[in-house]
Amino acid sequence: MLRNIISNEIFTILIIVGLAIVAMAKLLAPKRFHDFMLVIGNARYLKIHARDQKFFDMFDALLFGNLAISLSLFCFIIYRQITTVSSIPINDMLKFIICLAVFIFIKVLIERLIGSIFEIDKLTDHYLFQKITFINYLGVLLLPINAILLYSFQPTWPVIYGIIILLLIINTIGLISSFKTYQNLIKLNLFYFILYLCTLEIAPYIILYKAFVSN
Repeated sequence: MLRNIISNEIFTILIIVGLAIVAMAKLLAPKRFHDFMLVIGNARYLKIHARDQKFFDMFDALLFGNLAISLSLFCFIIYRQITTVSSIPINDMLKFIICLAVFIFIKVLIERLIGSIFEIDKLTDHYLFQKITFINYLGVLLLPINAILLYSFQPTWPVIYGIIILLLIINTIGLISSFKTYQNLIKLNLFYFILYLCTLEIAPYIILYKAFVSN
């Protein structure tokens, strides 16, 4: 059983685990990792590897594991800024990481199912591939950011807002790049694609926001 220990050591361990996972991904596919790290402003990675998609891809799975860890740590940093809590029990942190990973994974599975129902499997596969690529990329970027915020200086709200805006800008650049790449495919299925986005990219977050506000 994990003890309910409150210590900042858990964050050091998680950052090291995240670094190890990223290193494993690089060792698994050095050339692909190089293209992945240049994905901003370069569509080479999306064009080449979108054709070789698999239901389970070890490279993406490793980076997804780092994403779950890095995003959870960043959420804790924001939570610590909102409250007076300076640390968190180990088991609570691990539960949050697992719940976050399960939530994203189930959401992706539902998106694939909806894409199949709308008969736009090819389009949703491309869209999901680019989306997973860019959120995994953000997970890698959050590794050094989390380390700096946890150990170098006390973060302030302007710094946190600046980081969030930076992450959103990078993700938006990725989306625009992907839409340009697949614009012909999107145009052919525009109505279903918009319906798909509203159903799975907007509605879930509105529901979560209302549930959070109501509590």
